[in-house]
Amino acid sequence: MSRASERGAVAVEFAILAPVLVMILLGIMEFGRAYNAQVTLTNAAREGVRVMAISNSQAAARTAARNAAVGLTPGLVDSQITFSAATCPANAQMTVTVSYNLGTLTGIAGPFAMTGRGLMQCGG
Repeated sequence: MSRASERGAVAVEFAILAPVLVMILLGIMEFGRAYNAQVTLTNAAREGVRVMAISNSQAAARTAARNAAVGLTPGLVDSQITFSAATCPANAQMTVTVSYNLGTLTGIAGPFAMTGRGLMQCGG
């Protein structure tokens, strides 16, 4: 085969593979962002339940959960933070659940409905 008959072969191969490589890159970005959001939600729920177990105050627990999730855009609102009970009686368990809808950067998949849960025994 002559060199002239292979002219443009690399460009055609690149044109075939480029969309696949871009999709893989975007998928890695979306997965990393979703994983980061999940870790943030879990930490926010853990911080909220810790404050609730110690102070027995839903307002303080919601504030602690929101402050622990400052990396989320848009941030958490009170309606996304729920408690398993209104108060935290001694020697009972309290669960705080933080729900969040994570939009995507690329629009390929999603939005993702995510939750973080924290569980702790009341009274510290």
